[in-house]
Amino acid sequence: MDTSHIIRLLVEKALYIKRLTPEIENGINEELTRLGHISEVDYEALELLMAEMDAGRVQLVSSV
Repeated sequence: MDTSHIIRLLVEKALYIKRLTPEIENGINEELTRLGHISEVDYEALELLMAEMDAGRVQLVSSV
């Protein structure tokens, strides 16, 4: 997997299934920790995810 796209792929998965699972959230957090920074494109993807969650179109779930 191209490591430059992991965050965007995880956000895309959350948007597709309309759920932010612990696995997706942990993957995002691990990648942010590994990189030590966030690109503008990843930041925008995460902003979109948060906006979708705020609008109620993506649910935070405790497990799948």
